[in-house]
Amino acid sequence: MINPLRHLPDAGSLPTAPILAAGLIGGWQIARATGVRPIGGVVLAAAGALAGRSWLARKGPVATAALSAGYLAAFGLSHPLAKRIGAWPSVLVVTAAAAGASHYFGDRI
Repeated sequence: MINPLRHLPDAGSLPTAPILAAGLIGGWQIARATGVRPIGGVVLAAAGALAGRSWLARKGPVATAALSAGYLAAFGLSHPLAKRIGAWPSVLVVTAAAAGASHYFGDRI
């Protein structure tokens, strides 16, 4: 059987903060550019899954659950925040928060 994950780098060696930033900003931009929100959701989910794989390898299931919840919360909070401060500022604020938490709690050894 072919393992589709065999070409991924070692889970413990991936920095997750840039992955989350790519997922939040990239997912939003793809959804915005295409007009198809589910495509942006696929990008968001793929980044979350890749980061989750690294968190699980490095920090265990409790930290993985907490960081995943923070990532999803950032996505959810970006919507009402965008109504107050605008789309770009909202995405940048929640991305900074999620990536900062990921770096501090998930990437540091």
